[in-house]
Amino acid sequence: MTRVSWLTAFLDLPPDVHAVGTRFWAAVTGYAVSPPRGDEAEFTTLLPPVGDPFLKIQRTGCGEGPTDPGVHLDLHVASAPESAARAEGLGAQVVDRSEHGYVVLRSPGGFTFCFVHEQLLERPLPTRWPQQHESIVDQVALDIPAGDYDGECGFWSALTGWPVRRSVSRPELRHLVRPDGIPLRLLLQRLDAASGPVTGHVDLACDDRPTEVHRHVGLGATVVADHGGGWTTLRDPAGLLYCVTDRDPRSGLGR
Repeated sequence: MTRVSWLTAFLDLPPDVHAVGTRFWAAVTGYAVSPPRGDEAEFTTLLPPVGDPFLKIQRTGCGEGPTDPGVHLDLHVASAPESAARAEGLGAQVVDRSEHGYVVLRSPGGFTFCFVHEQLLERPLPTRWPQQHESIVDQVALDIPAGDYDGECGFWSALTGWPVRRSVSRPELRHLVRPDGIPLRLLLQRLDAASGPVTGHVDLACDDRPTEVHRHVGLGATVVADHGGGWTTLRDPAGLLYCVTDRDPRSGLGR
């Protein structure tokens, strides 16, 4: 089992939408944007006012990499090479071993993730907005074609050691039980499509969804679908799909 001490979600934004996407997510979260870093100044971090960061942005198209907006995960571990070897044994593929110490992989279903060494500890609290409600990005949903669903669920549970829990009311949803202090949940969503690559999106938890959705629309998001039974799907100005949910922003559980 690989001991994962922290999770970071990366928003991967092509150059033509990188600036607008960065502004949007800084405003949505209420976080500051760090100075850029990387060989081509392609990485920035969203910095919460209190607590350690768990959201980063990558300008893609620098060398090889995705050209469409997307999401990938960083798993923080004690040894990236040892964790990568274990992941390979579970069916993952190593894409790159960086000279900076991190390892880039793809899950058996094709979802990109990295093992990194950065050790972080303090999970930020939700942001309290002037409208007197709270919200926080607290979940990465893996969107998995039906043919790969059981295998991908098994891979992520075996890799992290986190148990899988099924939804009582929605059979297409499972989640991994995160340890205390981890800032992001992992939701595993079965798609209707039988095949295709595994992709991902981020979800926010909030205690007043209509008000939160209205706030996002005012910042430039577009409502794609209001599912009524607990979440709203939106598209950000960079083209990324994401959801605002009714889950408790402090516990991550349904209310």
